[in-house]
Amino acid sequence: MSSSPTLDKLIDALCCLPGVGRKSAQRMALYLIDKNRQGASDIAAGLSDALQKVGHCESCRNFSDDAHCQICKNPKRQEALLCVVETPADVMAIEASGSFQGKYFVLLGKLSPIDGVGPDDLGLDILQNRLQQENIEEIILATNPTIEGEITAQYIADLAAKYNIKTSRIAHGVPVGGELEYVDSGTLSKAFEGRQTLV
Repeated sequence: MSSSPTLDKLIDALCCLPGVGRKSAQRMALYLIDKNRQGASDIAAGLSDALQKVGHCESCRNFSDDAHCQICKNPKRQEALLCVVETPADVMAIEASGSFQGKYFVLLGKLSPIDGVGPDDLGLDILQNRLQQENIEEIILATNPTIEGEITAQYIADLAAKYNIKTSRIAHGVPVGGELEYVDSGTLSKAFEGRQTLV
């Protein structure tokens, strides 16, 4: 506890961030208040603005300031390719790689009956409408390689099959620059399953 209840409240608020404990939150708060009040003001304004303006795209469910996000509105994106991911962070990662020029559908989760997350919670009705109404030729399933991610991918693959839409799964395996002796057995197993022919 500090001598300022307001400062304590800020520290408590910063503790909500992932990976931030009380000591880290205290360092951040003290830095912002003591050394960088302009930075603190910018953060406060940015957060306030984001909370008021950022919602979800009606088409893909990614974060967006408008009813439809910039990716969905971009006429240069390939309409026939749809990549299904679990979170907006996954979209950011794929976009940063520059390896995909199609469109997205963000599940905002994964199937998990134990946690009470079913198909209705993932917006699969919206996805099904897109499969019916758009000229989608291939769905690329980019859910995480967890048990829940694999179940979710299979569920969507079965859904796409009803509309005769090709589905593929991104490969999971040994990272570039990785050494085999440090790779876990599950990742190695996936790497062998996803092997590609060279000649």
